[in-house]
Amino acid sequence: MNFQIRDAIKHNVTGNSPDELKNIVEDAIKRGEEHLLPGLGVFFETWWQQADKKEQDSFMNELSRAFA
Repeated sequence: MNFQIRDAIKHNVTGNSPDELKNIVEDAIKRGEEHLLPGLGVFFETWWQQADKKEQDSFMNELSRAFA
C-alpha cells in the first residue's frame, strides 16, 4: 500500500472552516508532539504554493523576526 501523508492530511481538512483549521494548528502546537509536525508542514506547503511572491516575502520577514 502506498500511503501518502500529504494526500491524507489534505483529504482530512478539505472543507474545514478557518476556525476549524485554526483549532487544528493550535492543538498541534499545544500538544507539542513531533508526530504532528508533518501535518503542520503540509499546511505550510499548501499555503506557500498558492501564495503570491509578496505574501511569501512578507511571511519570510515575519518568520525571520520570530527567530531573531
